[in-house]
Amino acid sequence: MATTVAPPTFAPAASSPSYAGDKTGVWSWITTTDHKRIGVLYLFTSLFFFIFGGLEAAVIRAQLAAPNQSLVSAELYNQLFTMHGTTMVFLAIMPLSAAFFNFLIPLQIGARDVAFPRLNAFSYWVYLFGGIFITLPIFAGIAPNGGWFGYAPITTMQYNPGLNIDFWVLGLQILGISSLAAGFNFITTVINLRAPGMHLMRMPMFTWMSFVVQFLVVLAFPVITVALVFLQFDRFFGTNFYTLTAGADPLLWQHLFWIFGHPEVYILILPAFGLVSEVLPTFSRKPLFGYAVMVYSGILIGFLGFGVWAHHMFSVGMGPIADTVFSLTTMLIAIPTGVKIFNWMSTMWGGKLQFTTAMCFSIGLVAMFTIGGLSGVTHASPPTDLQQTDTYYVVAHFHYVLFGGSIMGIFAGIYHYFPKIFGRLMNETLGKWHFWINMIGMNLTFGPMHLSGLLGMPRRIYTYDANQGWDLFNMMSSVGTAIIILSTLIFIYNFFASLRNGPRAGRDPWGASTLEWSIPSPPPEYNFAVLPNVTSRYPLWDVTDGHDLSREHHEGHENRDDRVPTAKELGIPMPMNTFKPVMAALGLCIMIGGMTLKHVNFYAFFAVVSGGGLTLVISLYAWLTSPLEEAH
Repeated sequence: MATTVAPPTFAPAASSPSYAGDKTGVWSWITTTDHKRIGVLYLFTSLFFFIFGGLEAAVIRAQLAAPNQSLVSAELYNQLFTMHGTTMVFLAIMPLSAAFFNFLIPLQIGARDVAFPRLNAFSYWVYLFGGIFITLPIFAGIAPNGGWFGYAPITTMQYNPGLNIDFWVLGLQILGISSLAAGFNFITTVINLRAPGMHLMRMPMFTWMSFVVQFLVVLAFPVITVALVFLQFDRFFGTNFYTLTAGADPLLWQHLFWIFGHPEVYILILPAFGLVSEVLPTFSRKPLFGYAVMVYSGILIGFLGFGVWAHHMFSVGMGPIADTVFSLTTMLIAIPTGVKIFNWMSTMWGGKLQFTTAMCFSIGLVAMFTIGGLSGVTHASPPTDLQQTDTYYVVAHFHYVLFGGSIMGIFAGIYHYFPKIFGRLMNETLGKWHFWINMIGMNLTFGPMHLSGLLGMPRRIYTYDANQGWDLFNMMSSVGTAIIILSTLIFIYNFFASLRNGPRAGRDPWGASTLEWSIPSPPPEYNFAVLPNVTSRYPLWDVTDGHDLSREHHEGHENRDDRVPTAKELGIPMPMNTFKPVMAALGLCIMIGGMTLKHVNFYAFFAVVSGGGLTLVISLYAWLTSPLEEAH
């Protein structure tokens, strides 16, 4: 393949199309089925929850900054650390990844939309209503308080009789429905809607990693759903799935939860891997090293991810055979993960590196995730893990993986794709300040936790006595949290200031190689005026056939003033905007969430659940009997 790489350009576009042609106003966003608009909704909502989860962490670190603090009570502390974990996993990192799934996957495979646009909108609204349902109780002091892992039987009615766990059990079921709907949608989209010539081994790496993630979602979330339904029936209807005195297995919840929980780690990290795999080649000015190996390693990570769950349970007494098996599988999964590190390094080796903000965050992921991976390997040894489990060493490990990995990759994606999403460039100077302050804060926060954990500091304690050797490390972590907050404030200012006043971005301000950079920024509602014919993995870098994909898909379709025409003007049928997915999502959430009233008033419980179910059924009927496309 002959390739050429143009230097990045910052020539402004004459105008920027809206996300839905001539459809404007709040109502158009509420009723939209455009995958790009839904991606933007996911982005703003998940950034809000990311900030909210960060504020919960700030209170936690303020409480632990010094010995014998009483800033919050033990009960509120339980609610804070439970909701911090739940918020960051289910309401921030996963939906931040979903924002990129929605916006990028159809663009990268040359499609005009996802396979099921209305189901896509339904998925977002279920996520939003579920997030509100599980978050609001903290303001009334009745938020979930059993840890984000919710170990039964501690979370059964016998040991936790309030409404706290009810919100967690029902809220996670609502959020699981959102994830499953999106998973089936994106699997169908990737399989059926790829442009001509877009073979599987030509798909961009982000789409590949996202494709693997959707299979993890549809296979892992039913397991946690089963565990949650068992717990729900125990709490609401007096069954005995987790009642030890009735003969229940005390490890049943742990097995079910971690069969979901460890694939969930890869659901959180693989999209960030995909984003970094788009950024590093672009700013190294060379193709991704070992593309096929990167694809197969991602698939292998997804496959092996279902075989390592019990390394979370080495301390429960499974026996030497089970411990040995899960120790070996845990060591084995480090191989395809480590392969990616070396592939990224080889991509940069010999390249003409450009240290944009996105590139800095990508390199930061490679470095920080390597640290998290190395500390994770220590958990593969049962004797070592027995000393580390339930200490702050584990907290340090998974924050290096999820903050140093997932969040770093997501920030790289935001800075890289901001001009494509919004048609403007973010401020690079502020971006560099954000990166370096964030790096300092992250390492100062989570690095000392390795040491406090090795010195025996348990997880989930809300205070501690002095002179145990933990004081300095906790103070360092709390100062580091303040530094992270400062870096996040810089990001927030940069993000919103750039939305209004950032320099206009052209089609491809970075000189990137994949299809999404061949169309205007932001893209028109129909994405491609003419569906592309793909002949290589890097269509915008491939000049062997003399075509310029950055122009040919809209050639003859742009007016003299460079205004991008609407789908109606081009005669391209598009999915119809509709309010029905919103109503179906609202009915579903009322039906499930209304079950919390069973412990308050049976008649209110029956009325609310019935009303929500009726709203869901009517909305689904109207959804399925209304036209799918706009007539032109």
